[in-house]
Amino acid sequence: MFDKDLSKVLYIDLTRRKFWIENREDLFSKYIGGTGIAINLLHEECPKGIDPFHPDNPIIFAVGPLTGLFPLCSKTIAMFKSPLTGNLGESHAGGRSAISIRMAGYGAIVIKGSSDEPIYLSIHDNKVDFKIASGIWGVRSSYTVGRILREREKGEGIRTIMRIGKAGEKLVRYASVITETYRHFGRLGLGAVFGSKKLKAIVVSGKKPIPIKDPIAYKKLYDEIFKEAVESPIMKKYHELGTAENVLPLNKIGGLPTKNLNKAFFEEAEFISGEYLAKNYLGRRIACSHCPVACIHLAALREPYEDEPYFFKTTMISYDYELIYSLGSMLGISDTSNFLKLIDEVEIQGLDAMSTGVVLAWATEAYEKGLINKEHTLGLDFKWGNVENYIKTVRHIVNQPNEFYEDLAKGVEYASNKYGGKDFALSFGGNEMPGYHTGPAGYLGFITGARHSHLDSAGYSYDQKNIGKKMEAKEIAEYCFNEESWRQILSSLVICFFARGIYKPNIVSEALKIAGYNFSEEDLNKIGEEILKKKYQFKFREGFSMDKIHIPKRIFETPSPHGLIKEEILKKAIDTYMEKIFGKTFP
Repeated sequence: MFDKDLSKVLYIDLTRRKFWIENREDLFSKYIGGTGIAINLLHEECPKGIDPFHPDNPIIFAVGPLTGLFPLCSKTIAMFKSPLTGNLGESHAGGRSAISIRMAGYGAIVIKGSSDEPIYLSIHDNKVDFKIASGIWGVRSSYTVGRILREREKGEGIRTIMRIGKAGEKLVRYASVITETYRHFGRLGLGAVFGSKKLKAIVVSGKKPIPIKDPIAYKKLYDEIFKEAVESPIMKKYHELGTAENVLPLNKIGGLPTKNLNKAFFEEAEFISGEYLAKNYLGRRIACSHCPVACIHLAALREPYEDEPYFFKTTMISYDYELIYSLGSMLGISDTSNFLKLIDEVEIQGLDAMSTGVVLAWATEAYEKGLINKEHTLGLDFKWGNVENYIKTVRHIVNQPNEFYEDLAKGVEYASNKYGGKDFALSFGGNEMPGYHTGPAGYLGFITGARHSHLDSAGYSYDQKNIGKKMEAKEIAEYCFNEESWRQILSSLVICFFARGIYKPNIVSEALKIAGYNFSEEDLNKIGEEILKKKYQFKFREGFSMDKIHIPKRIFETPSPHGLIKEEILKKAIDTYMEKIFGKTFP
């Protein structure tokens, strides 16, 4: 390691308002960074069996050795015990956080304890301040909190501002943490863990240089990666339409979950497609730090003032495929302006959009089937496409005016266990489903992924590449296992998964040499498998079991691009996958 600062871990104790720095080269030299470091620190710092809202539940942020050196290595990995699933909480976010943490001189930050009053952390280089946040606690909009902190804090242009909305303060178990604006640690409830610690925000900045031993080799490889990032067709796709480009192709093959997956084709998908949004609403494209792609698409929503003719309020609203699925097709919403308003409300409150959409979809079907009624909903009529009521419901989930909304704030698995409708409660391992009804490999990824996310092993991609072919359980399991193992390396380097086609094993190995690491491709594969195993060891330690995981029947009832998904193939693939991690005696 050429950069000794990377192995520094900043520990912060909110209870005692103390901080200290430790050199953890022992971890960084073996587990690289990002995910590899974070899971080891989580094993060290999180007491077994602890309540996720206990002060001792740590929040860990980690970056990697390529951060600040090469393009598209700008994710920050967050780990914690999830209040949504009760085991591993892992969430990745872009924006400016990774670069800011690295330039402040740290490879990781560990936050423990709890404050007795709202505070935010101001970290600038070696200085950490614990600042009172009473004035921004309870503010209605997360946008406003960001604006206030931008005025208060130094480091404009190089700082990151990570903050929660009211959902985090109210401990909604799928509350997000917003970084800068429009990027999120969305999944698994990091925002609620912030809220439980009375931690409103974290600001980080620094100006430390990153040493390079061989500038000539560095420039040569940098130029090669940069060229691929700006010229390859796959990255061009992310720039032009973003992930929203996936809407129409998925709808065409019958893989777009619609109205709580009662079907996988949405007749009005065109009006929430990437093409339609780009043509009629696109206002800006923006990028994470050190990314030349700019895949973040912002819609400009113009709304006329009621009493001011010719005057419009313009709101910039970020959209991508997962939001279009969860807050669009899953709820039967095709009115584009209203759809954007619902996204905006979810952002204002600081919720995870995917979990929120799945919760709303389950509630709508439960209402249709009579499992809940207007006494539960406080008079709201849950109907597909009714945006006005969905916006009111989002506010009720955050403010929790009665027991029903308190239950919705705990996730779809909790709510369906209490009110019924488990067969159409679309969560896996307690985490609400991503937007891919593509076939058995997609669902294997949701079930076996350490985060129960589509990003774990990208089984949905394997499904799409093999439409029309017979897929065996063994080959599906081997694909998902190999992909997720390699993704542990990518996420230890905090590489954006969109760039996985650029950062192939030989490029990763070469880039690591420039950063002072000497890992062969074989070494990297072994480290990836070890990190994956450590994640599952944490999950099992906290009570997770494959025997307990609930698979909603709905996924077997709605035809996919591979026809009806067979439960026996999926279960056989699960067993094969787990055997590859732990052998035949997996827990």
